[in-house]
Amino acid sequence: MTAVTPALRTADGERLTTALLPGPGGACVVLAHGFSGSTSTPALRRVAEGLARHASVLAYDARGHGSSSGRTTLGDREVLDVDAAVAAARSEGFDRVVTCGWSMGGSAAIRQAALRGTVVAGHLVGSPPDAVACVSGTAAWSTRATASAPMRRLHRLVETRTGRLVARRAMATRVDPAGWAVPPLSPLEVVARVAPLPLLVVHGDRDGYLPVSHAQALAAAAVEPVELWIEPGFAHAESGATASLLDRLGARLVELSRVCSPGRA
Repeated sequence: MTAVTPALRTADGERLTTALLPGPGGACVVLAHGFSGSTSTPALRRVAEGLARHASVLAYDARGHGSSSGRTTLGDREVLDVDAAVAAARSEGFDRVVTCGWSMGGSAAIRQAALRGTVVAGHLVGSPPDAVACVSGTAAWSTRATASAPMRRLHRLVETRTGRLVARRAMATRVDPAGWAVPPLSPLEVVARVAPLPLLVVHGDRDGYLPVSHAQALAAAAVEPVELWIEPGFAHAESGATASLLDRLGARLVELSRVCSPGRA
């Protein structure tokens, strides 16, 4: 991946490291990674390279991740990260921009499209994409009642001082210790507002973090046009994506970018 300079600045002042992979055609995929990911991780690079067979890919380190500034808020203010990346893709000359979020990034991508034209953390969300894809994303914030062992470990990472220290030192991921004073609107609560932009929801039937019911709930609450892919054998997010899935996903993202372009509804 080739670095884009200068780094992005979000509306609330965070500095995001970015990377751009040129691809065929005139579309750009804004790639939003999951918790603990970054443009330097092999899993995200593999995803970016797979999608770049079909379109240019703009990837970035979300706030609190990798070499970007700030602290992660687990899908809340990350909406402003997605918004800045979409604006950057437009400024690079791409008329068709699709957001593709994975796990935490999927929540941020849905919320960014749904909350377009509104204020998040005191800043206007003003750069809508032309289509949205959410891969391995959650529908609701609270998963304690049905949490798997991996999800329980993730809760300990973000909710305890020791866990946050481990995340910082071992994963280059800095978690905001303040947490949420008031939980932000969840993907499920806002997903209907993504329309008329096309929405693609992708989930694996072997996801060890989130059951397929999350994807099914998102698709059921969304307004057309929406697609749901339940992928046999697919586990969770970037690390579980196969070359075949990335090839089909990249091709479909390009097709979806043409449905409602330019995405400024």
